Amino acid sequence: SSDATVNYLSLIVPPDPVVASAGHDIILPCHLSPQTSAVAMDIRWFRDGHFAEPLYLYEDIIREEGRGYEGRVSLFTQELERGNISLLLKNIKVSDRGRYKWQASHLNWIQEADIVLQVTRKLQYIRNA
Repeated sequence: SSDATVNYLSLIVPPDPVVASAGHDIILPCHLSPQTSAVAMDIRWFRDGHFAEPLYLYEDIIREEGRGYEGRVSLFTQELERGNISLLLKNIKVSDRGRYKWQASHLNWIQEADIVLQVTRKLQYIRNA
């Protein structure tokens, strides 16, 4: 059954922190492996320790932006079929730095992954001598 196959899924995120410049947009990358559609899943993106206040919630037909993140967060809806559950975070603020988590679930399967976002105030231009 399809229920059995979902148990082999894992969430893949880069091991290193994502670094962004304040004022820019950044993608927090995450995908399902092996490649599987995420359309039927429930997915919650939240800051570590703030499960009840997600940045973004995707459940069935619900698309809910978290308070304080309105207009700043989106997912790549067309990519969900390919298992891409990355989150686009726009207009990065210094206060956005920290650890972010994904929780994806479907029936009795549930998985979490996390990533660290580092924010630099301004791009440092380094001139080569």
